[in-house]
Amino acid sequence: MTWTGAGALFILVATYAGVAVGRIPGFRLDRAGIALLGGAAMIAIGAIGMEDAYRAINFDTITLLLGMMIVVAHLKVSGAFRALGGFAIEHAHAPFMLLVMATLLTGVLSAFLVNDAICLVMAPIVVHVTRVIRRNPVPYLIATCTASNCGSVATITGNPQNMVIGALSGISYPAFTAALAPVALFGLVAVIVIVRIVYRGEFSRPAELSPEVYRGRMLPGQVLKATIVCVVLAFAFFAGVPVAKAALIAGAFLLVTRAIKPHRIYREIDGPLLFMFAGLFVVVAGAERTLLTPDMIAAAKNMGLDDVWRLSGFTAVLSNAMSNVPAVLALRPFIPGLENPHRAWLVVAMSSTLAGNFTLLGSVANLIVAEQARAAGKELSFAAFFKVGLPLTLLTLVFGTAWLALTS
Repeated sequence: MTWTGAGALFILVATYAGVAVGRIPGFRLDRAGIALLGGAAMIAIGAIGMEDAYRAINFDTITLLLGMMIVVAHLKVSGAFRALGGFAIEHAHAPFMLLVMATLLTGVLSAFLVNDAICLVMAPIVVHVTRVIRRNPVPYLIATCTASNCGSVATITGNPQNMVIGALSGISYPAFTAALAPVALFGLVAVIVIVRIVYRGEFSRPAELSPEVYRGRMLPGQVLKATIVCVVLAFAFFAGVPVAKAALIAGAFLLVTRAIKPHRIYREIDGPLLFMFAGLFVVVAGAERTLLTPDMIAAAKNMGLDDVWRLSGFTAVLSNAMSNVPAVLALRPFIPGLENPHRAWLVVAMSSTLAGNFTLLGSVANLIVAEQARAAGKELSFAAFFKVGLPLTLLTLVFGTAWLALTS
């Protein structure tokens, strides 16, 4: 191995380790900073040139993510999410119906919009409602974050790793949804059943609920505008319009308003996530150029990743070890060489997302809900989550893998 190759290997391992842990001891770098530092280091040692680094960044993914962030931010700032969530939960007149409403609403919204943002909106509503009606918030919070992961499986716009896969694989929005929507639906039903069983004490005490949900200030005109744009955007996705193009145009159109100051929208955009994506694209491209030898590709083939079950299990383990987006990018060089790349990408999308339900640390959505609960004085513990996460992850992964093995 050359010095450049050895340096690229070290940078790759160090970057992925840092992204997995979330920090570098002794420094204040976060995941975005670590990824950018890794990309810059790849350029510095000559593993990849500047022009190639520019080309390595998949701007379709970045553009799609940015456009969807603007759309979601407008829905949030205008009060649309609070209004919808409040309406649904106020009509849940029993604890089990509250669980069903929270699960289905979170799952369906996460299917079409970025799941992390949906958790930012839904978690405070759930905490508020359970406080008002004096119920244990934990089962409903767990249902919220696990449903957001399960629901987001259904579409390319459901979560960041699906956006990456949509851009890399070339799978159309309708084809992706047709393949994985049944898995998402099964997952939402599984969330309801497993939470109901694990926390049966919460649901064995019947109660008539009449929660008063604080909906905050709503801008009716902006809510209507955002709703129309979202409907048109969904039609555009299913009509075959490139998803990045459609999302960017929709987001830009929503910025044209006299009621909402742009900085309120900009504050909701997760800039560090965009930086992390850019950095990781460059890191992976640098590693590909210096380390991806024919022998390594052959070794990957010997791992038997053509087998759906093995690929699903490997992706799930990798996603829990280093987080789902880095795991998808790490697998990127090997998927095109598999016997059925189309099916392989769908397996990776399904497994990397559902694996996020395994532990509280498994996905950003889980951490968002935990942080929102902590801010409201409620604790969502690792153990409480794991009692649901373990059986849910195993059950949904088995169903999802079997479904794709039979239908793809």
